[in-house]
Amino acid sequence: MTAKQPTPYSELNAVLHDLVTSAQAILGSNFIGAYLQGSFAVGDFDEHSDCDFNMIIRQPLNEAELAALQAMHARIFDQELRWAKHLEGSYFTRESVRRFDPDDEPLWYLDNGSRQLIQHKHDDTLVVRWSLRERGITLAGPDIKTLIDPIKPDALRREVADVMASWADLLFNDPNEMNNVWYQMFAVLSYCRMLHTVQTARVESKPVSARWAKNNLDPRWIGLIDRALAKRPNQYENVHVPADPAELALTLEFIRYMLDLRWQMWPEGVPS
Repeated sequence: MTAKQPTPYSELNAVLHDLVTSAQAILGSNFIGAYLQGSFAVGDFDEHSDCDFNMIIRQPLNEAELAALQAMHARIFDQELRWAKHLEGSYFTRESVRRFDPDDEPLWYLDNGSRQLIQHKHDDTLVVRWSLRERGITLAGPDIKTLIDPIKPDALRREVADVMASWADLLFNDPNEMNNVWYQMFAVLSYCRMLHTVQTARVESKPVSARWAKNNLDPRWIGLIDRALAKRPNQYENVHVPADPAELALTLEFIRYMLDLRWQMWPEGVPS
């Protein structure tokens, strides 16, 4: 692995070293690079963050490579180390990472808290590509900017604005989906982050975006945002705690407010 101390946490660095060197040994010439994105890339991480990685490979995984990677991820997860259980990331081919194509096959993806890869579109977004290209930390391989085309600002804004609407539809149709303290907090901070991206065409962390929202939105939402930030350190415990009904109702109102603002925040008018 090229980067010896990619994070301030020695335990996480050891886990990442195991992850990358093991993947290199399994993939051989199919391996191109390994990178961090997410909170560690944007620089607003803490001990409660998960660790978002992406691997870039030349060709789609064959059966032998996939089986070996499944065993590797299970072995790492089973270590008695906290960070070993909070890795999250996907395997992109060189062609698929270069530019977004909605018709591409789902990526092989490791969810936070999982020991097995599944096929999923979770990381196959402009948001992830922007984060990788503009803020990614190289663990091994070439400069990531040589592998990903620049992301057009309005394309990034449009993707995020569409997610704001589609996610809201799900929550309005079934508010119980958000009925735990973790999800309620996550929704508040995520909508802050998405609206910030709509205005700036940048992808920042949830805490940075929450501070921006407190300074730029109606002050009546400051309390809700502050409470969401305060709940964040206990996110893995709070997933099992039901949300306060009043807080849940206020969060749904907040989401409606944010949907209205997404077009107002779009610089120079929304393109057709």
